[in-house]
Amino acid sequence: MEKLAPVDYPIQYLLRRRWSPRAFSGQKIEKETLLSLLEAARWAPSSSNEQPWSFIVATKDEPEEYQRLLGCLVELNQSWAKTAPVLMVSVAKLNFDQSGKVNRHAFHDVGLAVENMVIQATDMGVFVHQMAGLDVEKVRETYGVPASHEPVAAIALGYAGDPEVLEDEKLRSREEAPRERKALGSFVFGGTWKKTSPLVGEP
Repeated sequence: MEKLAPVDYPIQYLLRRRWSPRAFSGQKIEKETLLSLLEAARWAPSSSNEQPWSFIVATKDEPEEYQRLLGCLVELNQSWAKTAPVLMVSVAKLNFDQSGKVNRHAFHDVGLAVENMVIQATDMGVFVHQMAGLDVEKVRETYGVPASHEPVAAIALGYAGDPEVLEDEKLRSREEAPRERKALGSFVFGGTWKKTSPLVGEP
């Protein structure tokens, strides 16, 4: 299912193709493909090259492990993410290794690593849906994540499927709805906060 972004200015085709479906087919993601996605994450930029990301991964090849991770999601996300062949949780290391000081860029850098993964996935025909809806304390308890690290987001990966596999009618409608974004003028500022930059004109 293609849902190309309706852009106002030219951007790279992979960025236009990237979107976050909830309906996944039953097609397996091969090990080599999954390793390529993780390799892409590995080469993301990070503050002081700290690479503060970790990923907890579960595939349907190991049903018990898959159910453990699925159980860390909120109920609504479980209802559709269960069709994805791979689930992950991204985790941020909160302090710099070298100095021990708080790394306030850790979440930013984890996001960069995941975006690398997302773009690589898009190039390989794999779709990725990131979720804020997870039980952070359950992730900590289930996987023994220490206080020095923070679970960031859940991630479902797979090949796009028929929206009819979604049990929730509202989710099916969202799957087929047109894609929208805020206008550049609403978030690109110049001179002072909330003043639209002359680069982009009025919102």
